[in-house]
Amino acid sequence: MNLTAIIIVAIIVGGITSIISTLSNKKVTESKKFSKQERDDLQVQIHQMNERIETLERIVTDEKYSLNQQFADLK
Repeated sequence: MNLTAIIIVAIIVGGITSIISTLSNKKVTESKKFSKQERDDLQVQIHQMNERIETLERIVTDEKYSLNQQFADLK
């Protein structure tokens, strides 16, 4: 590898490191905007949504649902 390539790689790595650092600092700043109560409420909502998604997945992947859907398609 010649000196020019090494310098270019160093500049690119420095730029990527700078971008990652800026994004992580921004993320920390944004997370501080919510109060503890708001974060807890959001966590509860996420948990409830995950339960609903799991229920829907169970219903859709159930063999009876598939069979009923096939019967409905035949009508």
